[in-house]
Amino acid sequence: MHVEQVSPYLWRIPPDAAPGMRVPGLVVADEPLMRQIRSDLALAQLANGATLPGIVRAALAMPDIHQGYGLPVGGVVATDLRSGVVSPGAIGFDINCGVRLLRTDLDVAEMAPRLPALVDALYAAVPTGVGGRGSVNLDARGLRGVLTDGAAWAVAHGHGSREDLDAIESRGAIAGADPDAVSRHSQERGIRQLGSLGSGNHFVELQMVDEVYDDAVARRLGLRVGGLTLMIHTGSRGIGHQVCTDFVKTAGTAMGRYGISVPDRQLACAPIDSPEARSYLGAMRAAANFAFANRQVLAEAARRVVERVLGVSPAALRMAVVYDVAHNIAKEEEHQVDGATRRLLVHRKGATRAFVGQPVIVPGDMGRYSFVLVGTPTAMRETFGSTCHGAGRVMSRTAAVKAARGRRIGEELAQRGVVARAAGHQSLAEEMPEAYKDVREVVDVVHGFGISTRVARLKPVGVIKG
Repeated sequence: MHVEQVSPYLWRIPPDAAPGMRVPGLVVADEPLMRQIRSDLALAQLANGATLPGIVRAALAMPDIHQGYGLPVGGVVATDLRSGVVSPGAIGFDINCGVRLLRTDLDVAEMAPRLPALVDALYAAVPTGVGGRGSVNLDARGLRGVLTDGAAWAVAHGHGSREDLDAIESRGAIAGADPDAVSRHSQERGIRQLGSLGSGNHFVELQMVDEVYDDAVARRLGLRVGGLTLMIHTGSRGIGHQVCTDFVKTAGTAMGRYGISVPDRQLACAPIDSPEARSYLGAMRAAANFAFANRQVLAEAARRVVERVLGVSPAALRMAVVYDVAHNIAKEEEHQVDGATRRLLVHRKGATRAFVGQPVIVPGDMGRYSFVLVGTPTAMRETFGSTCHGAGRVMSRTAAVKAARGRRIGEELAQRGVVARAAGHQSLAEEMPEAYKDVREVVDVVHGFGISTRVARLKPVGVIKG
């Protein structure tokens, strides 16, 4: 794949690099990261994304880009609301897989002796694993409420407070959700999973703020050096996966009727104003609302565990949501394109919204660090208000397990000061630190390019893996 370097942090795939490209591909990366990016098919997938009908300006990739399904993880494409398409494969299977960060008034140094007991209690309270049953029992009516109202449903049923909603993207519910567009099979997969973490790279992590880069913003967000934070990474569980599965098939069938052709069937799509697209968008938004509610339930459960194990009152703990961001989602937004305001459907797949001043939560691996950033005007101009979402894998799960043979990953993490709990050795092996890029390198690029700026760094001290 022919790629041209435009600046120290930007690379361009010209629109004649692959058949059918309507716009160029743009990659936010430096030279070392670009060498890693070239090791898989991510650039070819980005070029495929540039063939989508109605795409605007460019197919974009963040520095944590890696090969995925259809569009690479770390990809962003915006299509015109009137003439464009929606592609489930450009959003992803784990719809609204996202991250929530909570801060406290506790100092990690003071509660360090009780850290193992706290991690054990969180592990006991948070259901994990493939197909794991959630902590909330739902009937059909309750599920419909979750799919419609998202985090607000959880708050109304005793999981947190109304103040939490002020610190969640879209206040924890995306308008236009259509529970009737969610198939019976999708509902059956998800009805028992509210309040569960899942598996793979999902986690609950206790952290310490170990560095602050922007004092004023950190104070506004309640972050201070030495303070205890808690991060939750999970999504829509079986509902989101099945919604994507269902509509990839639907879009694949529909393309012929609309005269659409794409170079990869994983990018199957339908015109935004078509019945197929309207149905998918309604189901996708419903699944996203399930994910917001899921993180809300888990956050409140974590609050109660911390209060109980450490013996602190809610007033002393002051465990508040810093922010909750969505990955793997498409949202209707207005952006400036060639000097004019246009209504777009922005697909973010493994990418984070980075509107001006908005907190951006960027998890790393469980052995090093994570970051808090804020969005900038540059992001609005250059990337449709988008930035990176994490470190990005450099090793498949199979390769990570192979590389971990003969090692004790849990003990290695303990030597780094991290108390880890997981269902088994394989769960830790799949997610060992070496399986990911160094998130600092990713953050340095988005900070250097100016699409989000550093606020604080968080060091893991305890982790629960799905």
